[in-house]
Amino acid sequence: MKLKKLISILLIGGMVFSLASCSNTEKKKNNQSTIKEQEVKNELEDKVVIYSTHGEAMLELVASEFEKETGVKVEFINLKGELADRVRAEKENPQSDVMFGGASSLFMDLKKEDAFEPFEPTWGPKLDSLFKDSENYWFGTIKTPVMMFYNKDVISTEDAPKDWADLVDEKYENQFVFRNALSSSARAMYSALLQQYEKKGALEEGWEYMKAVDRNTKQYYGSGSLMMQALGRKEAGISFAPLSNIIDNKVKNNIPLEVIDAESGSPVITDAIAVIKNAPHPEAAKAFVEFAGSEKIQSMFANEFNRMPTHPDAIANSPEWMKDITFKVMNVDWADIAAKQSQWMQKWDTEVKNTEKDPK
Repeated sequence: MKLKKLISILLIGGMVFSLASCSNTEKKKNNQSTIKEQEVKNELEDKVVIYSTHGEAMLELVASEFEKETGVKVEFINLKGELADRVRAEKENPQSDVMFGGASSLFMDLKKEDAFEPFEPTWGPKLDSLFKDSENYWFGTIKTPVMMFYNKDVISTEDAPKDWADLVDEKYENQFVFRNALSSSARAMYSALLQQYEKKGALEEGWEYMKAVDRNTKQYYGSGSLMMQALGRKEAGISFAPLSNIIDNKVKNNIPLEVIDAESGSPVITDAIAVIKNAPHPEAAKAFVEFAGSEKIQSMFANEFNRMPTHPDAIANSPEWMKDITFKVMNVDWADIAAKQSQWMQKWDTEVKNTEKDPK
């Protein structure tokens, strides 16, 4: 009996010692992890400056979450269509740390101009090669189909265009309101359409097409919200926009919009993010890129702002319509567009667009 009692005491003592050892080891690991996280935070600068095309509500969300996570203050400057020009103008003396938003074609263009610093976030390898630069200069955070749509209180389903080629029909005179070429989505859309003609060796025919569409256009807008308001007021019935904007205005603003799955497909723009070369706050810039494209933030953007993620894990946590949606995709060579877009849009702005329709 005494021997059994002694063994029991030894076993219990060993278990207590083992549990204490495990507890101490776990505490040590946690302490080391906390110290490491603190060291990383200490390496970050006190602020990060972001040039962006995204909406204010989205920027406020990611800024708030990033500041809570890192303690780094976020300064956003929203530049819309002037984003790339601002980055170019400041190339010799950068005033920003991160370019956040804008079509991948803009990022390809600026990469050639040596505007970015290569940096691969931990989520980068999970992305499809379509959504990132092969040399880690930029990474996609949102995929954006640009699609035609109509206000069904103005245009019937039978009368709505079925494809981009239909936009030249004279029956649509004054039925279009579009974004002007300051919009990155409009630049990408106009360029994608021109490229379809260029592939057939018929670029001049493409320019004639653009002029015919302009004749049917009632007005161009520098703001997407103003364009949607015009459609809501029934000033015109047809336009194109990022799918997320169409869904937002249909659901949140109760505008009776219907999406058109164009027969020749709709282009899919990749909204990207990159670290500016010689950024004034380089470590905070890298930390922001790591954070802004994470599964957590992409999922939040999907559920709160209807933005389609590039991160495969975030897609699984997205609204049902994103998981289920199918549409025809236009075959677009974005690298080729990056090389030609500035020249094409300059010509569109000066030789195609009726300036009286673009009051700016």
